[in-house]
Amino acid sequence: MKLNKLYLRPFNFVSKDIGRLLKKKKLALSIKSADRYFTHLEILHRDLSSKNEILDVAQIEEKIFPNKILKNYLENITLSNEFKINNKLVFKKKKFLIFGILNLTPDSFSDGGEFNSTDLGYKQAIKMNDLGADVIDVGGESTRPGAKKVSADKEILRILPVVQKLIKKKISVSLDTRNSSTMKFGVVSGVSILNDVSALKNDKKSIDVLKDSNLPIILMHMPGNPRNMMDFKNKSKNILLDIFDFLEERIKFCELNGIKKSRIIVDPGIGFGKSTIENLQIIKNISIFHSLGCPIMLGVSRKSIISKITQSDAIQRIGGSISFALHSLNQGVQIFRVHDVLETKQAIAVWERLES
Repeated sequence: MKLNKLYLRPFNFVSKDIGRLLKKKKLALSIKSADRYFTHLEILHRDLSSKNEILDVAQIEEKIFPNKILKNYLENITLSNEFKINNKLVFKKKKFLIFGILNLTPDSFSDGGEFNSTDLGYKQAIKMNDLGADVIDVGGESTRPGAKKVSADKEILRILPVVQKLIKKKISVSLDTRNSSTMKFGVVSGVSILNDVSALKNDKKSIDVLKDSNLPIILMHMPGNPRNMMDFKNKSKNILLDIFDFLEERIKFCELNGIKKSRIIVDPGIGFGKSTIENLQIIKNISIFHSLGCPIMLGVSRKSIISKITQSDAIQRIGGSISFALHSLNQGVQIFRVHDVLETKQAIAVWERLES
């Protein structure tokens, strides 16, 4: 890493009608696939002694084009995304995706034990699908803080019947696992996406599974593992840039192994090894991750960060979850992993109507 590495964050997002008008006048740029418009950019410096710079888009030729790294980041921000699911361009017709969370576990933080049987899990998946979930994100291992590791065999036994029934119904499934053997089962079964909270670091064989398939992968930031990740909170001098560097390195790792960037989603890992202040900083500045050139997933549904702001049990955090989702949607985030499908879709639909 360079001592004073530079980063680029779009900000000051405006409504679509204003954004389109300003873009014609070359006073705004857009995150094309998300149809979001911004008027300013921030150049961030890794060197703490250097001050960050604020630019309006009229200054890009002078301030950004001469720097190859910043120019590349700007291209990543403004070019149309080629991300595909089931070999179809996702964001050609849709502007956002809802991943419905299905925890087939006894110990997940919000709904552990509620759906950890084939019948209950399948019914919940069908319900979320009927309510408008684009993808059902199925997991058989809790990765909440302090969770114990589950063997791949036990994980597969938990998810096998439900995943197979959903695939038979032609419902898109994202398999939430950090184990290569579970990934193999998913590939053979016909899942649409792999979702690895360890960003392919937990199991060295996972990259080989990915190479042998044509599936997209979600790369998430998590320091350590679920058992010890909270030991890392508040240890970073700049959590935002550290996450960026981690995800950038994992993208490069995938590309070196023949995985195209068009197959990658990035997830900053809200709640995974971060304090409340760090989580808020990430969400507030989440648009920086557009510089990576991949769709961004937000997974903050019902998380404890909400109860740190306003005391609430997990089931009472729907309002806070939606607030974070809409804030991130405004910054061009396009993928939301949620427990509450109907409420989230309704909130986004109303927000988009106001924007149109």
